[in-house]
Amino acid sequence: MTPCPLCGPVPSEIVLWRDAQCRVIDVGDSAYPGYCRAIWREHVREMSDLAPEQRDRLMRVVYAVEESLRALLQPEKINLATFGNQVPHLHWHIIPRFRDDPHFPDAIWAVRRRPNVDREFRRDALRRELERRLGPSV
Repeated sequence: MTPCPLCGPVPSEIVLWRDAQCRVIDVGDSAYPGYCRAIWREHVREMSDLAPEQRDRLMRVVYAVEESLRALLQPEKINLATFGNQVPHLHWHIIPRFRDDPHFPDAIWAVRRRPNVDREFRRDALRRELERRLGPSV
């Protein structure tokens, strides 16, 4: 059996925020600066595997990432998604979208419409904003 890529350690520079239950990482996709994942620490497959208060906690983290990205980047739209077909470990994708991004208005896996646009993204600013909204990272 292949080990779960979301259960193992990740480089500390991509971790934006974490607590005992979940972590937020920067996906590092140059076409989508600010693209994050909120990952539940325990290996579970579905939202319904969590107790109601755990679901609420994870969604508060997802919403805080969305609000932080909106405040810092002013995207046209934020895409929120959870799939897990390839990696059945509960995680949410939080993707800032811009009218000039490579696939807009289509999904990020659709046929590319245009080249990447250089857009400033500062991990340190997002870390500070997440700590403001969620409390200190541990």
